[in-house]
Order: sequence, then C-alpha cells, then structure tokens
Amino acid sequence: MSGHSKWKTIAHKKGAADARRGKIFSKLSKEISIAARAGGGNADMNPALRTLMAKAKSSNMPSDNVDRAVKKGTGELDGIQLDEVIYEGYAGGGVALVVKVLTDNKNRAASEVRHIFTKFGSNLAAQGAVTRNFKRKGQIMVDAAGVEEDKLMSIVLDAGAEDMQQDEGIYEIITDPAAYEPVVAALEKAGIKTSGSEVTLIPDSYVSVTDKAVAGNIMRFIETLEDNEDVQNVYSNLDVDEAVLKELEQQT
Repeated sequence: MSGHSKWKTIAHKKGAADARRGKIFSKLSKEISIAARAGGGNADMNPALRTLMAKAKSSNMPSDNVDRAVKKGTGELDGIQLDEVIYEGYAGGGVALVVKVLTDNKNRAASEVRHIFTKFGSNLAAQGAVTRNFKRKGQIMVDAAGVEEDKLMSIVLDAGAEDMQQDEGIYEIITDPAAYEPVVAALEKAGIKTSGSEVTLIPDSYVSVTDKAVAGNIMRFIETLEDNEDVQNVYSNLDVDEAVLKELEQQT
C-alpha cells in the first residue's frame, strides 16, 4: 500500500487499549448523537449511524452507551446541542493536519484549537487548503496473529476492499466508503475480529519525517489536540521514520 503511516497504525493500536478508552467512548457518543439527529435513530435507514455503530462495536463500547447517544440525538433524552467544525493547518516539516471538532461552544473550541496550534509553533490554514489533499476512505484494522493473510485478503477483496497491508502485527484494510460496511460485514460473518474500524480521511501522500526532534514535536502536537474534549479526530499525513520512532518510544 502506498503512503502507509507507521505512526498512525501505532497510535491506533494504543488508542484501542489504553487508559483513554473512556474519552474514546465520550467522543463516539457525540458522533452517534450528531448522526442520529441528522438522519434519525434507525440504523437501517441511516448509513452514517450504521457506520458509527460498527466503529463503536469494534471499540467495545457498551450498547447502553450507544443507545443513550442515539436517544440524545433523536430527542428522546435530553442532550446538548453539538456543532461540527473542521480546522486545518500545518505542523513542522510541512505535515498537514485536519482537526474535526464536535462542540457545544464554537468560540471555546476555536480558542482552544488556535492556542494549541500556537503553542506548537503552527498556524491554522484557510478552509479547504488541507482537506483537498485527503480522501474519505474506510479503514479497518485486524490483528495479524489470529488470521492467515491469504484468507483475509480473499475475504476483504471479494467484499470490495481496495487494498490491504500488514505492518507491526496489524493488517490495515482500505475501502471506498461505500464498500466499508460490506467489508466489515464479511469479516464479521467469517468470525474475524477487528481491532478498530472507521470511515476516515486518508492523505493522497505522506510526509516522511526523519528528524527526531521534529517528529517528537509533531506527535506531541497531535496528542495534545486529541486530548482536547471538543476534538473528535485529528487526521494527518505524518509518516515517522521507523528508526526515529523506535528512539522516541524508548524515551517514553
């Protein structure tokens, strides 16, 4: 697969199992509520909601949490009004960032995101300047230890996947957004568990960073954004050199 980012795969694996699970559930709840508000609470009639429910399932989010989020979106339970805002900008080394925010206070979110960009010596870009270099794709992660590569490739390609690659013990499967649900369903039918799945933004090309100081600063930048309560997702074209990444991991 061209343009694969080791940093993204490693961040994804950490995010699936670490102490930030509660924050992941909170952010998923917001997205589910937004989708239910926009398209209704019936997942069979709401593709966006159905996709988020699949993501919630792969993240082991309790069904009660999902049901509550749906009901808040449809008005069956009281909930706050959330708005989606996209911020774009660049980190060191020309690495592009797209920051998706769901917030009940646009002014607060704008101030906090701008502050984080400034803190790390970066600036926000004009709307569309960065997102035009990203494409919406389905991304599915499968633990390589539990499945044979040939079998997995046959299943996902037959279901409509575009590509698959193994790295660091994880298979990364890429699909067109329209093929995401059929591929997830095919894996479920075959009894193959996913370690994470979502419809995301994937860059047309990646920026390889080989300087340890620059890479470390960008990774901290992204992690700081992700830790913000209003930030749902941070998409980037960062590809950290493997040797540099190992050095940084040894320091933590």
